[in-house]
Amino acid sequence: MTHLFEPLKLRDVVLHNRIGIPPMCQYSARDGMASDWHFVHYGSRAVGGAALMIVEATGVVPEGRISPGDLGLWRDEQIEPLARIVRFAQEQGCVAAIQLAHAGRKASVRLGWQPQGTLSENDGGWTVVAPSPLSFGEGYAVPRALDESAIRKVVSGFADAAGRARAAGFQVAEVHAAHGYLLHQFLSPLSNQRTDAYGGSFENRTRLVREVVTAVRAEWPENLPLLVRLSATDWIEGGWNADETVELCRTLKGLGVDLIDVSTAGLLPTAKIPVGTGFQTEFAARIRREAGIPTAAVGLITSAEQADHIIRSGQADLVLLGREILRNPYWPLAAAQTLGQSTPWPPQYLRAAPAGTAGRPA
Repeated sequence: MTHLFEPLKLRDVVLHNRIGIPPMCQYSARDGMASDWHFVHYGSRAVGGAALMIVEATGVVPEGRISPGDLGLWRDEQIEPLARIVRFAQEQGCVAAIQLAHAGRKASVRLGWQPQGTLSENDGGWTVVAPSPLSFGEGYAVPRALDESAIRKVVSGFADAAGRARAAGFQVAEVHAAHGYLLHQFLSPLSNQRTDAYGGSFENRTRLVREVVTAVRAEWPENLPLLVRLSATDWIEGGWNADETVELCRTLKGLGVDLIDVSTAGLLPTAKIPVGTGFQTEFAARIRREAGIPTAAVGLITSAEQADHIIRSGQADLVLLGREILRNPYWPLAAAQTLGQSTPWPPQYLRAAPAGTAGRPA
């Protein structure tokens, strides 16, 4: 029976366990450039034993950033600061992934710990775009609807950023199509009221996601895995739902996607979400079962036993722990001890490891 500390192979990439770190924005970049904060933050987590680390939402174009503090990959100068992180992670046996993103109407907002709302141009903000001129909510600007020429530029922005991500040495790429950001905005009829080829029917609403995935897959090396993050449901009547998610995932598998990173919500602030322990895992299990594609489960997964159960019971192929690994970067090392599994420690830390623990190559 597969367990939490068994390897997972995705194309030519082998993860040494089933524990990953999801993308979590640090809002600490300047002009899209990774800083010393990013190096220390990601480096400490790479040391902690997770097999996969997905670097936060990274804007494929300047106006695609969530905030002025977001990372970017729209120009070559942004490659090397990220490459430094990638190199260190690889030295620790941790596979570094990049999440490529465009925030759409949820762009141009204040830093994550500040009161939220669209920044004015005087405060460093910019014009936001979306499938339709519908605001995210109170305090947020009405976006400009993208025309088809601008949509083509979005697609090329994702592809170009994927090329830069590869130049930085990332081994995994993830397309962000969740949490109410631009690609999710096209998926949901609550935010997409277009009447052209990108709106209305399921086929039309999913068109941009399919075009972005196809463009990124063409740019991304054939031997390296491609992930897509989806919100499986808007948690709102008439919105994007789990049935549509399963159908889209069947298509994405055929387009060369290797794993679906399954989350929920984010489209509207009025959604009533039944938050609780592992509340999103059921969606990962259904997609895995019905679409026949590997999945990652995320959302209030906190204990080693819980994470191991998700893998052993076949609900997902990978678990992503966010807040728990913010609290304790070394959660994977402790989880192995709890579950009676062996995992190598950094040799610099072996004096604190259980007796008989092997060290990673230094």
